[in-house]
Amino acid sequence: MKIFSYSASFKKWFTLLFAGLASGVQAQDLQKSVAHIGLVYPLSSNGTHADRYSNSFSLHLLAGVSGAETGFSMAGLGSVVRQDAKGLMVSGLFNTIGGRAQGAQLSGLLNRAQSARATQLAGLLNVVSHETQGVQLAGVTNVAGTGKAVQVAGVGNVSRQSAVQVAGVFNQSEEVHTQVAGLINVAKRVKGVQIGVLNIADSSDYSIGLINLVKNGEKRISLSTDETLTGFLSFRSGGRVLYGLVGLGYNLKQPQQSLYGLEAGLGAHVLVREPYRVSLEAVTVTLTDFKKREYLRNSLRILPSVRFAKQWEFFLGPTINYVDFTRETSDDLRGIYLWSKQGTKHTQGLYLGVTAGLQIIL
Repeated sequence: MKIFSYSASFKKWFTLLFAGLASGVQAQDLQKSVAHIGLVYPLSSNGTHADRYSNSFSLHLLAGVSGAETGFSMAGLGSVVRQDAKGLMVSGLFNTIGGRAQGAQLSGLLNRAQSARATQLAGLLNVVSHETQGVQLAGVTNVAGTGKAVQVAGVGNVSRQSAVQVAGVFNQSEEVHTQVAGLINVAKRVKGVQIGVLNIADSSDYSIGLINLVKNGEKRISLSTDETLTGFLSFRSGGRVLYGLVGLGYNLKQPQQSLYGLEAGLGAHVLVREPYRVSLEAVTVTLTDFKKREYLRNSLRILPSVRFAKQWEFFLGPTINYVDFTRETSDDLRGIYLWSKQGTKHTQGLYLGVTAGLQIIL
């Protein structure tokens, strides 16, 4: 029977764990083991030399250590694999692999590998330091290196290169195809689409958001008005094709009502022949006096424009609008009705209008 020092063994356990979290290990020849069963390192069938074995099957009540895994591994708390792991790893808290992960890693908190061609599912965090292929699903955050990973997280995703990033709050990548975030996307090069409230990129033709700060894109500030004589100061920003807009306004047709305006929407340059171009915009406009008067309008705008003096652009075009306003709001805040319906509290209608404005290209 082998006699060992418990303090030395547990010191080795923590060394293996944190070394595995920090960096990969050099490959070495491992002994083969069909099954590795234990309570917690080093109380297992492979004992104090567990990190020198490659196992086809591993099962630990609390936590285990191995040199490599080639089939199935399960631990109540966590597993530490010094080299590569293939197959399925399931742990209550964490899986950490010092080499390459292939297959699937499932844990309650953390999955960690140096490189991966795998599916990682964690309640808190997935981390891959280098090449990443496959899928990362995390309750909070995914971190990946280069590759074509698909990252889905409740809070945020971070990578040097990814195929798809989907997050509840933010995404960050140097090179990515598609980013979808509840709040902000940040990237250097976007090959596909960015969808978020705020999108930031060096290069992105298809940014869908209210504010899109694209280095090689376009940013414009405009003054405009429409058939209701509502003036808007607006900011348009985006890439070569798609852009977003936000604006603040005030109705001049009925100044006694003091109606303040807000507009937000998306636009696309559908035809460009410098200095002329045609843009389509889908915009929502709301007017209110912050009391009883409320006015909501959804508009589709067709905006031909001409650029002059390098940075200035004039636009003028027709609009089709759906309007809904309260009884206290005047009925003359509209154009030519195509259809209307008057209720006890609200009036609805579909009408034709016009929008014109002048903008400076920053």
